[in-house]
Amino acid sequence: MPRQEVIRKARQDKRAGKSASTQAGEFVKDEIDKIRKGKHGARSTKQAIAIGLSEARRAGVDLPPPRKGRTKKATRRSAKYAYEVGQGKRTAKRRPRVSRAVEGVLKKEPRSTGSRSALSKQAKRAAKGRSAASRSAAARKASHTKGAKVRSAAAKKAARTRARRRR
Repeated sequence: MPRQEVIRKARQDKRAGKSASTQAGEFVKDEIDKIRKGKHGARSTKQAIAIGLSEARRAGVDLPPPRKGRTKKATRRSAKYAYEVGQGKRTAKRRPRVSRAVEGVLKKEPRSTGSRSALSKQAKRAAKGRSAASRSAAARKASHTKGAKVRSAAAKKAARTRARRRR
C-alpha cells in the first residue's frame, strides 16, 4: 500500500497537468526508496519499476496497461487488473497469504537494484530503445510543465555535469 504522501504528490502532479507516467513516477521513486532503506529488495531495477507502476495503477493514476506485443500476456493481464481496480471498475480481492508470500520473497532479493549505477544503467537501456526525436519531444514537453525555478535549477545542474565531463 503506497503512503498517503506519495498519493498526494501524484495528485499534485495531475493538477499541474503532468503526464500519467510522471504521476506514476512518484510511486516508482517511493519503491526505489523502500529498496534503498532495506525494507525489501528486487530481482532487477525493471522489477522495482514494475511494482511502482502497479501501485500507481491501483491508486488511480490513469496509466493504461501496455499494448499487445510490448510485454508478455501475464504482465498485461496483471496491469489490466491493477488499472481496473484504480479506476473503480472492480474491487481488489485481498489475499493476505499471497501478500505475505510475495513480501517474503522480496525480502530475500538484492538491495543493489536501487543503487544509482543500477538505475543509471536501466535508464540508458530504456533510452536506447527510443528515437532521438522521441527523446527530444519528451524533454521539450517536460520543460513546458517545469516552471521557471525548476527549469533554472535543471540548467545549472546540466552545466555542472558538462563541466565535470570536460575535465
